Amino acid sequence: MQHHLKITLLAGALSLSAVAHADVTAPMHLATDKGPGTDIGSVSLAESKYGLVLTPNLKDLPPGVHGFHVHENGSCDAKEQDGKTVPAGAAGGHYDPDGTKKHGTPWDDANHRGDLPALYVNADGTANTPVLAPRLKLSDVQGRALMVHAGGDNHSDHPKPLGGGAGRIACGVIQK
Repeated sequence: MQHHLKITLLAGALSLSAVAHADVTAPMHLATDKGPGTDIGSVSLAESKYGLVLTPNLKDLPPGVHGFHVHENGSCDAKEQDGKTVPAGAAGGHYDPDGTKKHGTPWDDANHRGDLPALYVNADGTANTPVLAPRLKLSDVQGRALMVHAGGDNHSDHPKPLGGGAGRIACGVIQK
């Protein structure tokens, strides 16, 4: 038992040493048709030797799996599109500096760089499980929007585009 505890503590220390302290944060708000709404917490971002680590400290979200992405523009304002108001629509589409126009997994070079692993929200509406974006650096994302979508993300454009997730439910601008 004692040997197992030592290994667990060592593994925890190693994982902490691989991630720097949070370098920047993204204050997160519910996305509404009038712009940013209620404050729901923040996401801390830090570089590691494995990529960008995003650590949520969020509350008041629907439980379950949610699409999680970096979006092109640093705005969470609502925007009219095709005659309808889109919450956080001013954030634009997924961050895609390579022009792939393809949604996929966070580790595949053939798709949007803004595609992140899914965000898991606990039964009590909190999210605190970190995700790793292996192809991103802080300099890529500072000043851009971080988005939580209703529904999951199958990391594909099939059978529905952009992972099949639904509307934008929370948004924050990644600070510089």
